[in-house]
Amino acid sequence: MTHSACASDLISAIEQAATPASLVAAVQALAEARLEAGIPTLISALGYNNPEAAVIAVQGLVELGEAAVQPLIERLDDYNYGARAYSFRALAAIADPQALDVLINAAETDFAPSVRRAATKGIGQLHWSQLPDEQRQAAQERALQSLLALAQHPDWDIRYAAVVGLQALASSGEATEVELAARILAQFNHIAQTDADLAVRARAEMAQQQLNALSNQLAAIG
Repeated sequence: MTHSACASDLISAIEQAATPASLVAAVQALAEARLEAGIPTLISALGYNNPEAAVIAVQGLVELGEAAVQPLIERLDDYNYGARAYSFRALAAIADPQALDVLINAAETDFAPSVRRAATKGIGQLHWSQLPDEQRQAAQERALQSLLALAQHPDWDIRYAAVVGLQALASSGEATEVELAARILAQFNHIAQTDADLAVRARAEMAQQQLNALSNQLAAIG
């Protein structure tokens, strides 16, 4: 059987699924096949009101990697915030920096908290080494400025997600600029002392301790 025929059969199984269980099984089969032809159908599965199928579809899209990034961006569902949240979870996990603009826009403007959280966390964990040297610093600075602003968001869960994103940005192997890490550590210190929510303060303290430990390990190796 050719790849196109295989993809057609797997897609048809999803379209013809008559029960939630059969839908989950069909999405699982398509995800495991890792066929680029199945990407649009996996994206559609994010909005089927079947959380188990959606999680499997996210995993399948993540395994397809870069090939899934542009289709995910182009097919973001403006009307289904649950599907958008799953899409941003996939984009965050793939971590391709071409998603930076859409991640920042969603984190800063989307009305749905689940979408903003997923996008906010994703901003900091992109694979910066995929960018040309002349673009990397500017992109990291954009990510930093967005996360610093989100760390002041009125909603505590967005501030919490911003701390997670900042920690990922500071501790990634590609984000080696000393000034960048120092600015993030200073922000963690400020959050740990001033944030109104205990969970956010505790998360900032943990991030600060882990980054300091990482810095000490790198210094010892150097």
